[in-house]
Order: sequence, then C-alpha cells, then structure tokens
Amino acid sequence: MKTSLEEAVKLHAQPFSSVEDLTPLLEAIGDAKFVLLGEATHGTSDFYTWRAALTKKLIQEKGFSLIAIEGDWPSAQRVNHYIKNFSEEEKQPREVLQAFKRWPTWMWANEEIADFIYWLKMHNQKNREKVGFYGIDVYSLWESLEEIVRRLTEIHPSGEDIALAKKTLSCFEPFNRVPENYSATAADYSKACEKDVYRLLASIRSNKDLYKDSYESDLDLKINALVAKNAEDYYRALTKSDEISWNIRDEHMAEAINEVCDHHGRQAKIIVWEHNTHIGAANATDMKNEGMTNVGQILREQNCAEDVYAVGFGTHSGTVIAAHSWEEPYEKMKIPPAKPYTWEDLLHQADASDKFLLFHPQNFTLFDRWVGHRAIGVVYNPEFESYGNYVHSKMSQRYDAFIFIDRTHALSPL
Repeated sequence: MKTSLEEAVKLHAQPFSSVEDLTPLLEAIGDAKFVLLGEATHGTSDFYTWRAALTKKLIQEKGFSLIAIEGDWPSAQRVNHYIKNFSEEEKQPREVLQAFKRWPTWMWANEEIADFIYWLKMHNQKNREKVGFYGIDVYSLWESLEEIVRRLTEIHPSGEDIALAKKTLSCFEPFNRVPENYSATAADYSKACEKDVYRLLASIRSNKDLYKDSYESDLDLKINALVAKNAEDYYRALTKSDEISWNIRDEHMAEAINEVCDHHGRQAKIIVWEHNTHIGAANATDMKNEGMTNVGQILREQNCAEDVYAVGFGTHSGTVIAAHSWEEPYEKMKIPPAKPYTWEDLLHQADASDKFLLFHPQNFTLFDRWVGHRAIGVVYNPEFESYGNYVHSKMSQRYDAFIFIDRTHALSPL
C-alpha cells in the first residue's frame, strides 16, 4: 500500500526550535560547494533570520566564504566593502544598506540584514579568510555602467576601456533609465546597444590583469560589464516573452555565481540567497512546461550532484511585507492559511509546529509527487492567492531539504 503524503510528512519531518536542532541538515549538506537557501516570500523576517543562522554555521563550521544574493551588484558591493573594511569611512550597517535604492528596497534594506552584515563585519575582523557579499541580479544596467566609468576613472583613467565604457553608457542615455523605453526601441535592432555592451565586456575581460588590486577591482569591473551585457539582452527580450526574459535573468545569475567562484578559486564555497522559484530546480515544477530554467537547475546541471544542495522554505500563515502592484509602497499584509491539499497545508495538518524535511534515497519516492507549493513575490494580493501563488512541484526533486515555519512574521524594512 502506497504511503500518503500526509503519512510521509509525519514519518520524516523533524521538529526544530534552534539552529542546533538543524544539525542533521548541516550534516546532510556534507561537502557541497554550492548551498542554495530559498524563501517563499521576499518579505518574511523568519526566512531571513533562519538563513542568516544557517549561513553563520556554514561559515564557521564548513568554511564557506562567499554569499550571493538576489540583489544588484553595485549595491551589494557597498556591503562587501563594508564587511571587508575596504573603506576607512566609518558607517553603521543601516547607512550602508541605503545603497539598495531600487524598488523593492525592503528586500535588502531591512533590520534583519543590518544585523547580519554587522555580524559578517565582526567575523571578518577576527578571521584571516574574509567572507564576501555579492549581488547577482541583472537589473542594474545604468548603475553598473556608471560604476565601470567611476572605477576606471580611479584606477586606469588613460586606458581604452574607459572610453569604451563612456560610449556604451551614452548609447543608453536617451532612454532615461526606463527599461521599457529601451525595450520598445531595441525592437528596431539598428537602435539597440547590443554591440557596445559585448565589446565592453570582451575588452574588460582581456585587460583584467590591469585591474587586479586588493579591493577586487578586476572582479567588480568584470561583473558590472557582465550585468550590462546580460541586462541589455534581458530588457530587449521583454518585448518577446516572459519565459525568454526569465531564462536570461536566471542564466545571468548562475553565470555571476560562477564568475565569483572562479575569482576566488574553485575550491571556494558559496551560499546563495534567493526566492524558492530560483533555487529549487525548475524542471521539478510546472515551469518546465513553459521551457523555463532557473539557477538551481543550471547549477545542478553544471556540477556533480553532491556539490549542490538546495534548501526550500515555506509557511502556512502569518504576515508579510509586499505591495499590491509594482513600485507601489509596501504594506504589511496577512498571509491567509494555506490552500487545502497543498504542500504547506500538509505540513500544517501533520502538526502546527516548525519542522524540516531531508530528502534522501530512502524517502525520495515518498515526496516525488506533484503537489501545489506556495510562492509569494514582491507583488501580492492575498485575496487572489488561490489563483496564482501555487507552483506544482515534485518536492524531493525540487529541493534537497525543506524548512517549514508554521506561522511567520513580516520583515522589518529600514
């Protein structure tokens, strides 16, 4: 007789209330080089604090030294410089996080991250091997080009790359920093800036030895140029389809992760903080029917199975920070109880407590079944949740482990 999902959850879920209770999860991670920590929303305090707790353990006990977030590279570099003491300017964590100006600012400019980056700074002051903090998203086209010009002006003002960077930036100036303006115009290929961003990236890569210093200028220039190239592609694709632009974005994030790892040596180990929809393998969800991929799937395809470990997060009910539409002010919203017969409902019905599941060969087939799994983005309308906030998934294929917090609380934006 086949075990039901409800019975499987009751058999294999383990309760937790402290990070020490998650020791079996840390043991299951083993010698993985890529640990992907998800979240079911972009506005839940519990997901940030538990990811921070796990990250600290991975740094202290397993030698992880890189953190990649679903955020802009230039903004995250302010944090990286802060925690590595690259700047003599004394700032408080909350001041540093003001660098995250792009909506939704609350994703990274929040009290939970402020506490975490202060811990990272203190850790780096006490340890020889410094932990780095990097943004891997694709949106910062104009900011990345400006950062290239600024950095080259400081370190190599007479080189050919600065002229190329200024020319590339000028190509985008007529669009007034409005991606939709570029997207509409670039449909006419003769007006696109594709050739400029490709030349800039190729030139910076070929001249990388000129930019090596103790402040990671070579990596900074290379990733900003990569962002410009892939952002141009992303914004041009917006007129084609959501699936194409999604894939460009996630392929960029995977490429950025690999560039950061290559810079620090392939023995370096990285922790990735992103939404579940990015870190849980897309081919174990209904996203595959649309031809969509994501970071988790790409990294699994590029590496040995034991090198990549993905942890999903979820909740049954609580509160969340989100907005009703794009670029509107955020609100603290109520998350209604999970839809019946979904993954979150099954975990809640087993018992209303916090728990985690490890997926392994002995129980893999028990959780290898299609079930709805909640996903909340920065735009959220609780009253319509049943119509678009559940992704059908095979949980033991999508993740290696899952952390369930029965009732969660909203993030604390700065």
